[in-house]
Amino acid sequence: MGGAIAITGMGILCAIGNDRKAVLDALLKKESGIGPMRYLRSIHTDIPVGEIKLSTEQMKQMLGLEGEGPFSRTSLMGALAVREALQQAGIRDVSQKRVALISGTTVGVMDVTEQYFERMKTEPELQYLPHSNECGRSTEEIAQYSGLGNARCCTICTACSSALNAMMLGAEMLKNDEVDLVVAGGSEPLSRYHLNGFNTLMILDRERCRPFDETRAGLNLGEGAAFVVLEKDAPNTQAYISGYANRCDAFHQTATSQDGEGAFLAMTEALRKAGLKPGDIQYINAHGTGTPDNDASESAAFKRVFGDSLPDMSSTKSYTGHTTSAAGSVEAVICLLAMQNDFIPASLGWSHPIPGGVIPTQGRTGVQLDYVMCNSFGFGGNDSCLILSRACPAPQERTLAEESRIRVEARSVVSSDEQLPALKEYLSPMDTRRMGKILKASLLSAFTVLKDAGLQKPDAIIAATSRGMFELSTLFLEDICNNQETLLKPTLFMQSTHNTVASAIAIRTGCHGYNITYSQGDESSYWAVADAKRLLRLGEARHVLVCAFDEELQDGRTSAFQAETTLYTID
Repeated sequence: MGGAIAITGMGILCAIGNDRKAVLDALLKKESGIGPMRYLRSIHTDIPVGEIKLSTEQMKQMLGLEGEGPFSRTSLMGALAVREALQQAGIRDVSQKRVALISGTTVGVMDVTEQYFERMKTEPELQYLPHSNECGRSTEEIAQYSGLGNARCCTICTACSSALNAMMLGAEMLKNDEVDLVVAGGSEPLSRYHLNGFNTLMILDRERCRPFDETRAGLNLGEGAAFVVLEKDAPNTQAYISGYANRCDAFHQTATSQDGEGAFLAMTEALRKAGLKPGDIQYINAHGTGTPDNDASESAAFKRVFGDSLPDMSSTKSYTGHTTSAAGSVEAVICLLAMQNDFIPASLGWSHPIPGGVIPTQGRTGVQLDYVMCNSFGFGGNDSCLILSRACPAPQERTLAEESRIRVEARSVVSSDEQLPALKEYLSPMDTRRMGKILKASLLSAFTVLKDAGLQKPDAIIAATSRGMFELSTLFLEDICNNQETLLKPTLFMQSTHNTVASAIAIRTGCHGYNITYSQGDESSYWAVADAKRLLRLGEARHVLVCAFDEELQDGRTSAFQAETTLYTID
């Protein structure tokens, strides 16, 4: 077990370029890709975005796809990035390899769904369209379009940390000899759903974002995709993954804690796994969204980890916009380009230091980067950190405990309206007044399991869902259509992400441990349980809570739901 995890290929599309070379050129020239909308159809034309400079039709042609569709930009961008990564890695035939394609996304194929949403109710022939929040569908399409049809597909939905978590899972699977080859990353398109959701939270800047600037006023949404090829002990490498960690802020569904606890824990654990000290890091690609909340919280976490010796740090979201679930892999590829070309990307637009805050770099060239840190933080406080190294890291032996030592300590199923009033034992009516049924059911099943096991909180929380927060997502889509993108309800969007359940459990139990959500259709629970057992066998947790949830809708209302929570323990 173990071995060095090498990155042997990478592919990228984002607002500043449709391949590695174009992205590198824009970074070196300090050219931003943020500007007016071109392809997204929205009434909010005053909001700048980071669109890729390709239409859906152009991407179809580049991939040699025919037919009227529908084709999601998520799948098309992802396939183009995967194809470029495989080409650089020199991989043409994967038929004899155990391959995993691990993708992070939040909206999945929502860009297609929202185009047909109103017609679906009256035109039965449109019912085949992806209108059910099945993020795993986009990963399957990426595999199909890019020539990875035999790959085992896995989709991670942890909001803006999704792609970085995909890379971490890939590294873990390779270290445990579960696969021979991993292609990992993320893809996320711009959509009216996404744009209006962030707009309801009042965190979109009407100018280009200015991360870590005193005048910062919010983020710019972007779209893009990036994937890397991961292999173990490979001879030809671009760089190595030497450390990584995921932790939960356990503070709020959309806000971050003042002391940046989740970010602090993720960075310190990633350093520990890499066998490095804070002083070894030479550059940090910060999450740096440009929102007042994030930049203050991340700055506090930096000071806790690095003290007064913060290395060069910048946010590249002023180039690309915030590509949300793809951000981790987009920015990891940017870090790789910086390492290979001896430069540090600038923080565009920064000019006013925050009193007592951290100061981002304005860019440097001619600097050799041996160790680089990349941060990605998502809604619900899902905080992840990845460390890349130029040299092969020292070997680390891994010992897996016998799977026979793992047992189910408690289990609870909530699947009826009659059970939901029992939630008042744990939460007040004020706490639950705006919750959808599936969130109430999931919290009740989780609290019941913890009570039966005599635990206040687990060490880790893993969720599995095919459709995520289906009811609230549907209601938000209806809100967008009925109100023409105005006067929308932020509560609907806040609870619409697939990782809402895992985050809500963490927030209400104070669990700062590993937190992840899988959404791959019928295989979602398989991935969740496999991950739980991996953590337990490695000794990284003793109690892992796995919550599987889904719901069916009829006329926009919940008609059936089930939340099943299981506590896995190792003796």
